[in-house]
Amino acid sequence: MGVAPGSKAKRKAALDAGAWMFNVVTSVGIIMVNKALMATHGFSFATTLTGLHFLTTTLMTSVMKWLGYIQPSYLPLPELVKFVFFANLSIVGMNVSLMWNSVGFYQIAKLCIIPVLCFLEILFDKVRYSRDTKLSIMLVLVGVAVCTVTDVSMNSQGLIAAIIAVWSTALQQHYVHHLQRKYSLGSFNLLGHTAPAQAVSLLIFGPFVDLWLTDKRVDTFDYTMVVTFFIVLSCIIAVGTNLSQFICIGRFTAVSFQVLGHMKTILVLTLGFFFFGKEGLNFHVALGMTIAVIGMIWYGNASSKPGGKERQVYIPISEKTQKHGILSSQSELDLKV
Repeated sequence: MGVAPGSKAKRKAALDAGAWMFNVVTSVGIIMVNKALMATHGFSFATTLTGLHFLTTTLMTSVMKWLGYIQPSYLPLPELVKFVFFANLSIVGMNVSLMWNSVGFYQIAKLCIIPVLCFLEILFDKVRYSRDTKLSIMLVLVGVAVCTVTDVSMNSQGLIAAIIAVWSTALQQHYVHHLQRKYSLGSFNLLGHTAPAQAVSLLIFGPFVDLWLTDKRVDTFDYTMVVTFFIVLSCIIAVGTNLSQFICIGRFTAVSFQVLGHMKTILVLTLGFFFFGKEGLNFHVALGMTIAVIGMIWYGNASSKPGGKERQVYIPISEKTQKHGILSSQSELDLKV
């Protein structure tokens, strides 16, 4: 006896909401922990810390494989090397962009990831967006810009760093979706392939990148009990953050992940005002938050409607029609069940 379409849709909606909440909680959690670690305790070695995050994730996936929860899977070495290159370039690029640019320009650069991802989906996945979907994305970008962008100053080296950071981040997130679809990889499988390679590369090169960025050596830092506790806590939460990113991009798309991801920006701002004082909360910040949330709700509705966001698949009808040069265009909703 088959499952009723209604119950199947409800189950998918529940799983989507669960995946999304998992990502929001772990992402906001790690931002708060890292803020305490870096701002309060002076541990500014972001690249090396990310390497430790992936080392912890590697240990988790290894245990899952040993217990039989992760089945053997295949990912060609050239694909792995490309993914790790984009992912590590994204991490270093974002850190360098933050160092060389004002916070305002850094935030604008992060907002540019969405248009770049839209371009990649149109170019490689033949995705077509409706007018409402495009407008809702623009509304989200305007809202987040209003509440996060303050001082905007830039220089040539900062601009180059921002461009590299934006394109590498967009390519990495698009690649997650591409690899999961092409090689039928689950989130755990993909993490099992990529986390060890990222851990090794970031732990080898990370200390040198951090020395260049901060003029401080990670091996001479004073590791107190409190700092060690926050590093361990950051690594544990990072396992959830890394896994939930792959789950969400697999279930939605990289563009949806970025658009809805700005909900985390709003949440971090709100929690910041709640925990660290309300001096930064003013009318234009509240206005920006409201605009962004309205845009996110609109995007959710617009992109889920028929024609809101479709992938064009061109397939020949038959050999007979091929001879006459007739191709059929079949649109399929870009929803992952």
